[in-house]
Amino acid sequence: MAYTMDTKVGEILDDTGAVKILEKYVPGISKNPMIGFARGMTLKALLAMPQAKDAGLTEEMVKKVLGEINAIKK
Repeated sequence: MAYTMDTKVGEILDDTGAVKILEKYVPGISKNPMIGFARGMTLKALLAMPQAKDAGLTEEMVKKVLGEINAIKK
């Protein structure tokens, strides 16, 4: 099943292939102690947080990463 903006962060973090791609764009994100707080959030909800904007996360970036992750899942 393809990941979407409604996918929970934890689902992506549990997918080792997805984590490799995510780490390419946001190095160290999977090891960041704060990521545990986001595991139950959807990507859409995460992007709505001011901290996401402060970290440089944008909807365009997330959609690009999702596209790359979904391409390897086919």
